[in-house]
Amino acid sequence: MEKEYWKGGNMLYPVPAVMVSCQKENEKPNIITVAWCGTICTNPPMAYISVRPERYSYEIIKESKEFVINLVTRELTKACDYCGVKSGRDIDKFKKLNLTPAKSCVVNAPSILESPVNIECRVKDILELGSHHMIIADVVKVGIDPKFINKKGKLCLNKADLITYSHGDYYALGDYIGNFGYSIKKTINDN
Repeated sequence: MEKEYWKGGNMLYPVPAVMVSCQKENEKPNIITVAWCGTICTNPPMAYISVRPERYSYEIIKESKEFVINLVTRELTKACDYCGVKSGRDIDKFKKLNLTPAKSCVVNAPSILESPVNIECRVKDILELGSHHMIIADVVKVGIDPKFINKKGKLCLNKADLITYSHGDYYALGDYIGNFGYSIKKTINDN
C-alpha cells in the first residue's frame, strides 16, 4: 500500500478541545478555545497552551500571567466552538453562553463552573515559535466536580463525556479499551 504524502503540517490528532478562561484585573473575563494544549511535566506539574499572539486572550494571559484550562463535555461543545470563532473584544462570552465564571482557588482568572475539571495555571514562560506562541505554565490547583469522584476517591472522568478535536471536527470520547499496563498483565490464559 502506498501512502499519499502532504507537505509538513500538524496531523497529531485527536487533541483535547478545551476552553481557557482568563481575565485582566478589573475587566470582564474571557474564554478562548484551544486545541493545542497538553501536559509538559508531572513533577512539578506543568501544562502548555499554544495561542496566536493576535488573539484577544493572548494579551490578557501575557499581562495577568495566569489562566484556567477548563475541560469540555459533550454538553459544552457548542460553547467551546463559539469561543473559538468569536472574539471577546466584541462580546462577553460568559454572558452570551450562559456560563458561570466561578472564583478559582489560587489564580484570579475565573474557572468555568459548568466544566468538570478546572486546571489553574500560572505562566512560567512564553516561547514565541511562529504562528502560535507556546505558553508554558505551572499547574497550581485543580478543581474537580465531586460527581466525577467515586466513593474510593478515584477520579472517573470517563463519566464526564469529554470531547476531542480531530482535523476540524469534534468527537466524544469512545469505548473503554483497557487501563495503563493492561498489555503486560497476566491473564488466566497466559502460561
